[in-house]
Amino acid sequence: MKLETLSPRDYPRLKNFFAKQKYPLCAYSLPSILVWSTEFYHPVGAVVDDAVVVGVHFTRKENRRHLILPVALENEYDPEMLARLSEQTGIGQYFFVPEQYIMDWGIDRIEEFFEITGQTAFEDYVYATQDLAKLEGNKYSKKRNLINQFKREYVARKRVKLEPITAAAADECLEFLEEWCKERDCGMESDEELYCEKKATQNAIKNVEALEIESLLLRIDGKVSAFGMATRLTGDMGVFHFEKAFSEFKGLYQYFDSQCASKLFKGYKYINKESDMDLPGLAKAKKSYYPTMMVKSFKLALR
Repeated sequence: MKLETLSPRDYPRLKNFFAKQKYPLCAYSLPSILVWSTEFYHPVGAVVDDAVVVGVHFTRKENRRHLILPVALENEYDPEMLARLSEQTGIGQYFFVPEQYIMDWGIDRIEEFFEITGQTAFEDYVYATQDLAKLEGNKYSKKRNLINQFKREYVARKRVKLEPITAAAADECLEFLEEWCKERDCGMESDEELYCEKKATQNAIKNVEALEIESLLLRIDGKVSAFGMATRLTGDMGVFHFEKAFSEFKGLYQYFDSQCASKLFKGYKYINKESDMDLPGLAKAKKSYYPTMMVKSFKLALR
């Protein structure tokens, strides 16, 4: 089986397969799959019968080549079918296998074909939408205080404007991203992961309308100072991608995060805010919002 390189142009022909997608890990967001493409790795895929088979090819780290679980219109692939698919594609491992798949098919049955390993760096943080939108209770008091400071300084003085990311605003968002990255040194030479995230964010901005991504940007005194993007994941869960905000404005991140929760995730019970990639600072920030649940991720390596 030959897997072809995927790009945002493939969205119209693939999106129906993901309309009822049920896996709660952020790796199963179709727009996210399509924009995470750099010179280091790129998504590949094929439509096989009633399913989309998706993998990732790496140019430097061949041992990280992997598939994700096929996204089927009807029946889920069982472990034996996954093993056959792995042999057909020549890719001997699956990443981002949610815990529910392990529970549904059983460890014993899966271990007939695969070795199972946990991927702690890719466990997703999931929050109740209402918790992030309202920030009620003592545990969020510090965040509410920061938001109130931001409101007094910027919102009450009519210095803030919220609007969707459109093609007309794309260049401004890209300029903001460059400034944001200068604060964090997103260059290829310094941090490959941050560099790849920057490239994926650029791809998402350039294709925000074509990929039907829900988006929000915030201007302070007319200048883009924060943005975020959201996509459907499952029937009751959306996933929050690429949230960026300038650090110089006290309370901006907390205010913007709450606005995104209320405006981008209407109709969703849960917000998936992706993993912490085992980065201590990111883990601390995500835990400070008190996730409702963590979605575990596993690797299946063909025996």
